[in-house]
Amino acid sequence: MPTFTYTARAANGDLKTATMEAATRDDVVAQLRRQRMNVVKVDENKAVKKASGGIKMRDIVIFTRQFSTMINAGLPLVQALDILAKQSENKVLQEVTRAVVFDVESGHTVADALGKHPKAFNDLYVNMVAAGEAGGILDTILMRLATFMEKNDALVRKVKGAMIYPGVIMSVAAIAITVLLLFVIPVFETMFGSVGVALPLPTRIVIGMSRFLKGYWWAIGAGIAGGSYMLKNYYKTSAGQLNIDKLMLKMPVLGDVLRKSAVSRFTRTLGTLISSGVSILDGLEITAKTAGNRVIQDAIMASRASIAGGDTISAPLQKSAVFPPMVISMIAVGEQTGGLDEMLSKIADFYDEEVDAAVGNLLSMLEPIMIVFLGVVVGGMVVAMYLPIFDMINAVQ
Repeated sequence: MPTFTYTARAANGDLKTATMEAATRDDVVAQLRRQRMNVVKVDENKAVKKASGGIKMRDIVIFTRQFSTMINAGLPLVQALDILAKQSENKVLQEVTRAVVFDVESGHTVADALGKHPKAFNDLYVNMVAAGEAGGILDTILMRLATFMEKNDALVRKVKGAMIYPGVIMSVAAIAITVLLLFVIPVFETMFGSVGVALPLPTRIVIGMSRFLKGYWWAIGAGIAGGSYMLKNYYKTSAGQLNIDKLMLKMPVLGDVLRKSAVSRFTRTLGTLISSGVSILDGLEITAKTAGNRVIQDAIMASRASIAGGDTISAPLQKSAVFPPMVISMIAVGEQTGGLDEMLSKIADFYDEEVDAAVGNLLSMLEPIMIVFLGVVVGGMVVAMYLPIFDMINAVQ
């Protein structure tokens, strides 16, 4: 039986919010009226519980911009949220927004209401909204949030794009090599066996690879699946995550992309939080959670401990050997001049461009490497199969 959350006013004027199990919403209303209570709001909890996915970053950005515009135009919070719930094209976000409307009507702050849906609104979002409510500048904070999310989403897509391209090429290469070994090479092997010609070493190696794949494909598949499973579980451990993230940062070219994107995300997130009125300690904690790399996260948390102890942010960041000297120097200047938020935003803008250049360098380097790899592997297999044919032609001549 579904559960409903209701708000109703008793005969003495007290407002009561509670939950009730009933077959339908009408049954809830009927029961409340029998208790001589005036129904204010009834919502089914089932739909909200299902709101655990299906909300894209673009949906949240549009929601945030529209919310900011309506507040700036003077609409009351509840009315603005109710309009957003009705016009949202995303069904999951509609249900989440309806739940937020209900909570705000029940006396909760917008930040508290949003905080009940962490898969739609993360800690950064909730804390910035709380700061906006406290400072009376919620519309400004929401617009700043939308801009931040758009830039952050663009950064993530750049890095993912850099990873996807070589992955697709290598997947196609793996499929082509597998097809050759399973279906093409055996035809040549049968032909050579019927002729009885002596096979050169490259041909014997390729035929051996074909036989191994045909005979032990299940073992290869199990090995790949088992290795992936073990690596995934290892990454879930604290030591495993730290070691793998360190290795990723040390990789040639790709490590440079990851490092620069992490610096950009860190500086933009922290700068946005500080400029919105969030305390620097809370800002560092939230930023650490969104770092995306354990090495960066540990460095940020060390900075938080340093600030709590009365020291500066820049000293622990320098010790981590993760952040470039220019970033450390600019953060130190920002701390000394009292313009840390503005300095962080400048660093983020600079590193956004650096990420673009790093992604371009990565792709320009990978393209010739992948072409040479495909040419050597696939071309080598084809040549190996034709070597005996050349020997037979020479023998006939």
